[in-house]
Amino acid sequence: MSITLETATVGSLDEVVEAVASWQQDGGSVQLHPGDLGWNSSFGADALARSLRVWRRDGLILAAGMVEDGLIRMAVAPTVDRDESFAAQLLADLSDPERGVLPAGSASVEARYGAAFRELLHQNDWVADESWTPLRRDLTEKVEEWGLRIEIVDQSNAPERIAVHRASFPNSTLTLERWQAVAASAPYRRARCLLGYDAHDIPVAAATVWSAGPGRPGLLEPLGVHQDHRGHGYGKAISLAAAAALQDLGASSATVCTPTTNTAGVAAYASAGFKELPPTTDFRRKA
Repeated sequence: MSITLETATVGSLDEVVEAVASWQQDGGSVQLHPGDLGWNSSFGADALARSLRVWRRDGLILAAGMVEDGLIRMAVAPTVDRDESFAAQLLADLSDPERGVLPAGSASVEARYGAAFRELLHQNDWVADESWTPLRRDLTEKVEEWGLRIEIVDQSNAPERIAVHRASFPNSTLTLERWQAVAASAPYRRARCLLGYDAHDIPVAAATVWSAGPGRPGLLEPLGVHQDHRGHGYGKAISLAAAAALQDLGASSATVCTPTTNTAGVAAYASAGFKELPPTTDFRRKA
């Protein structure tokens, strides 16, 4: 059975998104999600496709990775979780710069799933890199009230959503055009962008939630509170609103992954009923 590596095309994006969506499962690690693809479509479908690497066996997609500045974020099908031959091919492709995945020298892999692949990385001198804390909230029970007025973002209030995002993440370069590209992406067909307003109708928090389909874990990406309005519980409130939106979309759970060093963020999610899971690290290849 032959394993092939290809760069995605605009025409194959729907197939890749659906494959990645189908691999999301409760009880597993929080791996690359359709929401990650959707948020990274802000530069357009062409740019997203160029960043994606797809591994097939006999035509069936079994792994996908999104390349960003010497880092590849991986999603692996549960059917090849312990497939050593498939894992060996992944490692070979990531290790050879001529394969067009990662450059020579220092590089990183986000591989939170795929037992055989992770073991091979360990065995081949890929060392622990940045630590991330995944959190998950079960959505089988009704989500409690959150205390913010929530609007679903559309063209009319998108500028406010962008302003909140840029005030939440000072290094952000999000623009109206880039938000429109996200909203036009294939993953956004099962997504919602939320904007939270305080008692004075001031926009103070925002989040985008991404469904992978009914009965599968949904993702919060991104979520932020305006830097001028922190310390009022709005992080908890927008997290609860995001969980409720995913529940309405049919998600089995709400998931998020944040840097372990982001202790305030971890605490906000925990206060909104998200269960903190064991931290996981990326893998880094030394230069």
